[in-house]
Amino acid sequence: EAAAFKADRNGDPCAATPAINLRISSTDVNMFNFRSDWAFNPIKYAHVNVASDLHMKYFRMSAEQMDHILSLIGPDLTKQNTNFRESIEAKQRLAVTLRFLATGETFSSLAFQYRLGKSTVANSVHMTCRAIEKRMKRSQFTLFSEEMWRDVASAFWKEWNFPNCIGAIDGKHITIAAPPHSGNAHYRRASDGGVYSGSQLGIGMENKTLHVPADCTLPGAEQLPLPYTMVGDAAFPLKTYLMRPFPGTRLPPWQKVFNYRLSRARMVVECAFGILAARWRVLYTRITMTPENADAVILAACILHNHLLNPADNQRFLDEAQEQGEHLQDARNMGGNRGCRDAYNIREKFATFFLSPEGSVSWQDRRP
Repeated sequence: EAAAFKADRNGDPCAATPAINLRISSTDVNMFNFRSDWAFNPIKYAHVNVASDLHMKYFRMSAEQMDHILSLIGPDLTKQNTNFRESIEAKQRLAVTLRFLATGETFSSLAFQYRLGKSTVANSVHMTCRAIEKRMKRSQFTLFSEEMWRDVASAFWKEWNFPNCIGAIDGKHITIAAPPHSGNAHYRRASDGGVYSGSQLGIGMENKTLHVPADCTLPGAEQLPLPYTMVGDAAFPLKTYLMRPFPGTRLPPWQKVFNYRLSRARMVVECAFGILAARWRVLYTRITMTPENADAVILAACILHNHLLNPADNQRFLDEAQEQGEHLQDARNMGGNRGCRDAYNIREKFATFFLSPEGSVSWQDRRP
């Protein structure tokens, strides 16, 4: 668990205790009071310019971004006051939730920081995550049209030199506490080989219901039409629409080139997971809640990741992840290892294209 006020681990803005000298001016005292109060009630100071950088570090987004999200989900977080107590403000519910996602701190720790009850913190997190799913999921997880898939494939060819590629796929473990009396029913449930095949993506690709375009010729190779495909690592099954590396270590050069080109295209999904977890560090922790609530937390983190994605911030989050030396654990088995004959043939045709003048890149034979 990430403890509150651990500057050396999280770089929290309020974590570093100011050095106390024998001479303390009124300015020093005022700034110390500001920092202390900001730690317990950061939303009070969201409008103060001096806190803009602290706001980004504390909530992993700017004050303007936070206000925009509040405008989308605020009505779902607002409850009526009663004669016995005043309801928690929607902005405070959002603030507590963002801090939970940003650190993975326990509800007890957050209750102390925000001067709220532990159950109030828990209810606020669950309520906010479900509001994010309800109000923002559709806009962030859109169903692609054929033209959108073609645009993605064009970008993959331009940036990563892999043709007819409509996406990179990966699987990661998120640790949750097993529910009481559940035995081993939830042990590594995310690594079950049926997860991918039972997902909406796996079912949609298998049944051809996701509007993926028909086979297309590769750039400069009119005689070589191939299907649009995703790229994954060895944890995924080989499909006509999902390429995985050739297995083994002592491979012929043409298979090594294919594996290199596929691995290079897959870097985008590794970076995506790195940015996601660096921003929302709760994904590194052991999430102690029911599987249903844990699913809501993870989905909310993914929705906010898409909503907030900004190229200017990406490198900073990747640098943070590298500095911390933390990464999400890979899922090792997302399906069977054997593919159909058509899938093997398609992989070999891609490999052949990568050796042709139209498909090769100058550095593929000089890779380390």
